[in-house]
Amino acid sequence: MIPRYSRPEMVAIWSPETKFRIWFEIEAHACDALAELGIIPAEAARTIWEKGGKAEFDIARIDEIERETKHDVIAFLTHLAEIVGPDARFVHQGMTSSDVLDTCLSVQLKRASDILLADLDALLAALEKRAFEHKDTVTIGRSHGIHAEPTTFGVKLAYAYAEFSRCRERLVRARDEVATCAISGAVGTFANIDPRVEEHVAEKLGLKPEPVSTQVIPRDRHAMFFATLAVIASSVERLATEIRHLQRTEVLEAEEYFSPGQKGSSAMPHKRNPVLTENLTGLARMVRAFAQPAMENVALWHERDISHSSVERMIGPDATVTLDFALARLTGVVEKLVVYPENMMKNLDRFRGLVHSQRVLLALTQAGVSREDAYRLVQRNAMKVWEEGADFLQELLADKDVRAALSEDDIRKKFDLGYHTKHVETIFKRVFGRA
Repeated sequence: MIPRYSRPEMVAIWSPETKFRIWFEIEAHACDALAELGIIPAEAARTIWEKGGKAEFDIARIDEIERETKHDVIAFLTHLAEIVGPDARFVHQGMTSSDVLDTCLSVQLKRASDILLADLDALLAALEKRAFEHKDTVTIGRSHGIHAEPTTFGVKLAYAYAEFSRCRERLVRARDEVATCAISGAVGTFANIDPRVEEHVAEKLGLKPEPVSTQVIPRDRHAMFFATLAVIASSVERLATEIRHLQRTEVLEAEEYFSPGQKGSSAMPHKRNPVLTENLTGLARMVRAFAQPAMENVALWHERDISHSSVERMIGPDATVTLDFALARLTGVVEKLVVYPENMMKNLDRFRGLVHSQRVLLALTQAGVSREDAYRLVQRNAMKVWEEGADFLQELLADKDVRAALSEDDIRKKFDLGYHTKHVETIFKRVFGRA
């Protein structure tokens, strides 16, 4: 992660200070449970909280110890012993490193999820507001990048709202699935630590006990979490790509807000480039890239190995920090998006009524013409618009075969834009619960 694409609140979750504070809390809560079970003195548990709870852990000192021990958890425990004193011998009773590392990661991912959920809420609010603003703003729908049939810009934003609503639901489930605690000792058998310790620590940290930890929390949970982030990133890219296309000079139906003093190009002063949505496309690629190593982390040797460790030290911070930044940036783009309804209508009319071809096709079939013949009749008139710049309505009115089946009034009625938007309120009720 780099500062350019980072926001402080998410970065703080992954700081050494936060990590060591969580490690301490795991160990101290475990000591409380051990004291309640009569395994360690209650006074020792209080001392650990009093001295360790007030301490500012010395990151440089922990790093110094780790350079000698080559073990991060031992380095932390050694430094904690320097702070706590003789009662530190009761810390980490019956526990193994994974109990601390995996439970800490669960806490961090849960906290990161809370920020991402808040990000999604902000994005959803922006999408809902702009969708209702443009509920009736008619625009051309495109398939394969080619004019298809009319829709509204509000419907475009409504589908984005629905998609990010699904993203939010998935993240809630992924957050719940990854929020487990393992305090089960070597190979996860609880041989040297009572399962009630795990239950106590889990409750204090807002986690659930891992049913079978095998010394490490199973990585299918983490794979699902990072896969969920990847899907959210893909949804970010989908909306960003739509905006990029709409901002193209030949289209210009919507564009990113261009602030006073902003420059689009070092060479061409006229440029107004979609830099934010292009940036979002790139960031989405990175978040998706983190899903693959998370999948590969699932297959560990026997009860545990640490092949997953280096991966998670990178993808945990990078995926969450990057997605947090991307969601906030996308929210800003949506909130400030400049929309050009006049250009939307100009583009819709560019091919002189071609967008109504299906209505004419259906009218011919309902008038008794076979579908194959109806398609041929409509298409031959449509091609004149493509190739000669003709007017579709006038060509149809002049086609004797079409007129044999449809009156002039029948044909003209098929060119009503309102026909295409008559169910917009139904769509909005389904998406937003109101129209």
